[in-house]
Amino acid sequence: MDPMKLTEEDALARLTAHDHAVLSTLHPQRGIDSVPVVYAVSGRLLAVPIDTVKPKSSTRLRRQDNVDADPRATLLADQWDRDDWSRLWWVRAHLERVHDDLAVPALSAALAARYRQYRDQPFESVMVFRIVALYGWAATGTGYGDLNPRG
Repeated sequence: MDPMKLTEEDALARLTAHDHAVLSTLHPQRGIDSVPVVYAVSGRLLAVPIDTVKPKSSTRLRRQDNVDADPRATLLADQWDRDDWSRLWWVRAHLERVHDDLAVPALSAALAARYRQYRDQPFESVMVFRIVALYGWAATGTGYGDLNPRG
């Protein structure tokens, strides 16, 4: 096995520990739409909030329309260090939107526990995805490095 290619377990651990990523969905006319998001992971489920914390022009987001038309999405998390490339890594999660009403309360609580801005759960809802596949790479094959991207 390539020492820089992450195992699925390591990729999931990095994804779970990281605090933000880029969600890409498919717009029916213009192609890929990418947007930075926060998220929470529980097992093989991942939740992205549809929140009211940040100002928006509409309460209905394009990513919601996109996954209604095509439930596939990709989430990319990475760590970048301009000065020390031995700390670089990325994880790509292939996702499929699911409607799991039983998982929403636990995932909402996970978002509230993870981000102080969501403590009172000021989001309209959460989009729930099933993690279909995970891929990742790290500059070094040992350890997680510093999982804090601001570090």
